[in-house]
Amino acid sequence: MTSNSYQEAAAADPFSGARVMITGGTGSFGSTMVRHLLRRDVAAIHVLSRDEAKQDEMRRRVDDSRLKLFVGDVRDLDSVQAATVGVDFVFHAAALKQVPSCEFFPEQAVKTNVVGSRNVIEAAAQSGVRSVVCLSTDKAVYPVNAMGMSKALMEKTAQAFARNHPRSGTTVSVTRYGNVMYSRGSVIPLFVNQVLERRPLTITEPSMTRFLMSLEESVDLVEYAFLNAEPGDLFVRKAPASTVETLARAVAELLGDTAPSINRLGMRHGEKMHETLLSREEIAKAQDHGDYFRVPLDARSLQYELYFEEGEELPARVDDYTSENTDRLDVEGTKQLLQRLPEFERLLAGASA
Repeated sequence: MTSNSYQEAAAADPFSGARVMITGGTGSFGSTMVRHLLRRDVAAIHVLSRDEAKQDEMRRRVDDSRLKLFVGDVRDLDSVQAATVGVDFVFHAAALKQVPSCEFFPEQAVKTNVVGSRNVIEAAAQSGVRSVVCLSTDKAVYPVNAMGMSKALMEKTAQAFARNHPRSGTTVSVTRYGNVMYSRGSVIPLFVNQVLERRPLTITEPSMTRFLMSLEESVDLVEYAFLNAEPGDLFVRKAPASTVETLARAVAELLGDTAPSINRLGMRHGEKMHETLLSREEIAKAQDHGDYFRVPLDARSLQYELYFEEGEELPARVDDYTSENTDRLDVEGTKQLLQRLPEFERLLAGASA
């Protein structure tokens, strides 16, 4: 490819000829991002993870010379630096995500989600990476559990870098997402197994609401951030929601059970009735980008008087953006959403074969 043709391709697709690193790249988000990028003209994908078994499975499944697998941990700065050399874009997905494990071992959540994120950002800046997108969660807003608290601190770490290094060539931004359907550890595979095994569906609290987003939509959100972020930006994709009972009944009906038995377990420690993707303070500053909200960085410098002596005029009262007040899906709407998932397409195709 000539220099001019390469520049034309890069203008059409910024990932053309680029090297991308994905931390936690063997997880649900990372694996989907790998598939997405391999359909593009990327030069290489560096996957950093600590799970040798998942890496071996990915190596066999993908079988593409552009895939470079690095065994390491975001807690270990040396391993992060080694994987970041020559990289243009970093997608930071490595995290401790399970609410119970973070509740039982909060210091581990801090080491991975906060210290590990700082390591990724610092290594990226040292290597001259163009853009870093850090994955966050709705549980970081008004957090009530250790996972959400550590993710909130991850967001602050990313934004502090942007604020404190205004001349850095590395753009650091954050994406915040709700429940990702059929991701590893999500409730949908549990419901599927319970229906197929003719067991009652176990629900914590039927009226609890959760945002619903597909893995592909989560990848679209990350790519949007890569292409549009200014330093310190926070991006949220607008998403519908349903109650947990609605989701369970939709799964059951798609699999042929129109009257499933439901066992109510009660809310677990660290859970909320409704999740929040944007606080009212963030909504007040957010820019509406169609399918997305962009919240620009509060770019006050290290002049402490700006925190203590100067304030801001707030607009008329606005509400948080929550799974309670977003578009609410009924059973039929939730079924339509589920049917578009590749995992459900394969499941239903197998059932009808």
